Amino acid sequence: MSESTPPVAKKVPAPRTHHGDTVVDEYEWLRDKDDPEVIEYLRAQNAYTEAQTASLADLRSDIVAEIRSRTQETDMSVPTRSGRYWYFTRTTEGLDYATRCRAPIAGDDDWTPPEVTIDERLPGEEILLDSNAEAKGHDFFSLGALSVSHDGRWLAYSTDVVGDERYTLRIKNLETGEVLPDVIPETAGGAIWSLDARYVFYLTVDDAWRPDTVWRHEVGADVPDVRVYHEPDERYWVGMGTTLSDEYLVIGVGSKITAEVLVLRADDPTGEFVSITGRVEGVEYSLEHAKIDGRDYFVVVHNEERDGVKAVDFAVDVVPVDDPSARREMIGHDPARRIEDVDCFRDYLVLSYREGAVPRVAIADLRRIDGFPSIDDFVEVRFDQELASAGLGANAEWSAPILRIGYTSFVDPIEVIDLDVATGERTLLRRQPVLGGYDKDAYTAVREWAVAADGTRVPVSLVYRRDLDRSRPAPLLLYGYGSYETCLDPGFSVSRLSLLDRGVVMAFAHVRGGGEMGRLWYEHGKTLTKKNTFTDFVDVARHLLDRGWTSPQQMVAEGGSAGGLLMGAVLNLAPELFNGVLAAVPFVDALNSILDPSLPLTVIEWDEWGDPLHDPEVYRYMKSYTPYENVEPRDYPAILAETSLNDTRVLFTEAAKWVARLQEVSTSGNPIMLKTEMSAGHGGVSGRYKQWEETAFELAWILQQTGALG
Repeated sequence: MSESTPPVAKKVPAPRTHHGDTVVDEYEWLRDKDDPEVIEYLRAQNAYTEAQTASLADLRSDIVAEIRSRTQETDMSVPTRSGRYWYFTRTTEGLDYATRCRAPIAGDDDWTPPEVTIDERLPGEEILLDSNAEAKGHDFFSLGALSVSHDGRWLAYSTDVVGDERYTLRIKNLETGEVLPDVIPETAGGAIWSLDARYVFYLTVDDAWRPDTVWRHEVGADVPDVRVYHEPDERYWVGMGTTLSDEYLVIGVGSKITAEVLVLRADDPTGEFVSITGRVEGVEYSLEHAKIDGRDYFVVVHNEERDGVKAVDFAVDVVPVDDPSARREMIGHDPARRIEDVDCFRDYLVLSYREGAVPRVAIADLRRIDGFPSIDDFVEVRFDQELASAGLGANAEWSAPILRIGYTSFVDPIEVIDLDVATGERTLLRRQPVLGGYDKDAYTAVREWAVAADGTRVPVSLVYRRDLDRSRPAPLLLYGYGSYETCLDPGFSVSRLSLLDRGVVMAFAHVRGGGEMGRLWYEHGKTLTKKNTFTDFVDVARHLLDRGWTSPQQMVAEGGSAGGLLMGAVLNLAPELFNGVLAAVPFVDALNSILDPSLPLTVIEWDEWGDPLHDPEVYRYMKSYTPYENVEPRDYPAILAETSLNDTRVLFTEAAKWVARLQEVSTSGNPIMLKTEMSAGHGGVSGRYKQWEETAFELAWILQQTGALG
């Protein structure tokens, strides 16, 4: 192998047969990460990628320096009140990870967070957990659970030092600093305390990495942990939490299309969890606990069918705790408004929803309403920027007289705001600092609409400098995802400035399969309509070309995970539209993965992609679009694929096989590169400085491929 020649993967024919169709997979041998030959191949690909990108080393250093110059490295979050303490995090220049801290409140009526001071400690400040100390000696570190007991005495926390998302749970005495011998390995990451602080609940996963079991652990007691709940159906994940009122423990069980919620009074931690409405195939719901007119209710967000009409974009009901049969509707279904959540506080109900392809938040003040609120009682929290994201912030106290709100946009750094609902007064507690004299007025964001082949209007968001010369095509990065109802919402990015300031336009394609335009937007981009996701992205790219935003020689596409599937499919549909494609942890061998129920997360994914193992129609449909299955000799643009050896969500195998085949058949001569992190998981490297270096690596390559370097 030379600098200009990638390593050649050997071919080992491995036939598979499904529904009468036999496929010979010559690169399936790359699945075994315990095979030294596989590791050698990945390292050889890393060396090739390093050689191909060596000329960008100085640019990468410049971008890292730019990110650092704009970032307040020694910083502190806005304190959030919970119980008798203010909780917050500190970051310190030169250290990779945050330190979690707390300080006592001055009194029960103290709702004004203490002044954020990065150079001085707050009175009585103590360290809960220093992640830098926990990460010492490890190449990778991730914090899972971080949960303080209601009496403030105990901290349950969990850590992953491999990247496989299996966490070790520990319990710390915050009064003495002692870490108890109660060490629980192989947990799913979360932890919930009982009201009396005697028990901690946690989750474990099955062999397919699916959270499936809830356990109850008695702190300091040398007795076996009690299995509280187990979900045998492989289509369902299990989660656990509490209501905002802290009066109920909640177990949530859900597939992609069906949900069930079980509750238990928090003052009865050894009792039995009870299902609220059972499990009905195709019905999703979540709940919160509210007190309205002195009576206890469960507020249920659901998509049930009423009078022959399904609440596709969800509705809200209230269910008396003491009389579930008296359930009634509070907010009806409206196809123009996708309801996502209702948070219940002592004096307020907070509605989180999506309208006009942006997230919104509205509040009902229960003190001003007789009886039950209706949709007319919810007042939207409005901001000046049209393309913006607003939502409920960190609000741990059910009885808080004010609400914490978060706001950001493509050009506005994140703001933390305290809202006095009664008066409407807003107090800006913090605006994300962007050092170096950032001027938001130097940038702008606009929304355009591409028209898909079937006539569907697809939203596109664009961010760029106001002084961009629009008389000629510009370098452009087009980003997409389009799965799981995930939305590409407006948000600020410090690192993005390194692109914008070099004349690059950043575009976001809100394709079907995401959730920006409501539940049907998602439904029309999954299972047997999945190809809409890919063709929407291609149509957005063509729209940008037709509108003169860019040219094929200046456009790069990017997507990760399921967005990496999008990248691979688009490369097979229209490789001529792009000068480069960045695919991070790409799900490009989707058919092989979804055919194998022994692989992590496969069975639960059948509701998203279909079940090709048992359904020949799904098999044929997936085979027609899966990137790895459809690589053919053609002129592919330059490709950078990134993966992680310990990823449990999208195995490194997928990117490795895909790149091997692309390198074998591409007729363009453009470099096709694979970069594998050898000690990381699905989220890539850990530690902010390593993450900045990884970001700089990607941005430098994007700048090169868009022609922004001149």
